[in-house]
Amino acid sequence: MTRGEPVSHEQDSHEQGERLQKVLAHAGVASRRACEDLITAGRVEVDGQIVTTLGTRIDPQTAQVKVDGMTVVLNTNLLTLALYKPYGVYSTMEDELGRENLSKFVADRAERLYHVGRLDHDTEGLILLTNDGELAHRLAHPSYEVPKTYIARVEGEVSRGLQKVMTQGITLKDGKVKADRFIVREARPRNSIIEITLHSGKNRIVRRMMGEVGHPVMELVRTKFGTVELGHLKPGRTRQVAGNELSALMNMVGM
Repeated sequence: MTRGEPVSHEQDSHEQGERLQKVLAHAGVASRRACEDLITAGRVEVDGQIVTTLGTRIDPQTAQVKVDGMTVVLNTNLLTLALYKPYGVYSTMEDELGRENLSKFVADRAERLYHVGRLDHDTEGLILLTNDGELAHRLAHPSYEVPKTYIARVEGEVSRGLQKVMTQGITLKDGKVKADRFIVREARPRNSIIEITLHSGKNRIVRRMMGEVGHPVMELVRTKFGTVELGHLKPGRTRQVAGNELSALMNMVGM
């Protein structure tokens, strides 16, 4: 049988395990009824084989499941959170100087979580916390070029022509860097609002870039990390990244 060929697993209905639609729903893919529709439409793979029969049972601890080619996380021990890091908080889980850090926002969590990348203490916005070591490694590794989006209030009136300059690249002391996307949201004589997307992980890169072109940053918020968006999350609050949102993030880094 070739990989990806639709198969029937009627015999599996009497074996141990959990019903596939229940597992998918529990993983946050969709409602159980919607998951049934995904299965019958041939959009679900189990261990490399498309499964179309309702009632198929799987072992969530060992099965590899994909929906529309994207991995579904079935391991309930793995957790990924989106946190809105407030201004003035340091991007560490503990601080030897006793400064305010990320640990206070997940103090009620039993899992040992690690932050993915950093935000400067004077930058606020989206940061990811996870106990999935492989996901954290890939999200932070330069080779995967995970984009991050920021909204900044900067000094002075930003010209529309700066978009071309930023996307073509500017030279800093440690080399050339360019924005993947640059949008002037609002331009006023005293200050302007810009949106910038880039995958560079260099230290304080947005502040350095904007300072280099004569528009020092006054306020900076990260609104998107990879495929995860800050949305309506409030400062100091967290939400779980799960279901399709987590699958899209993992797909971005080849998981």
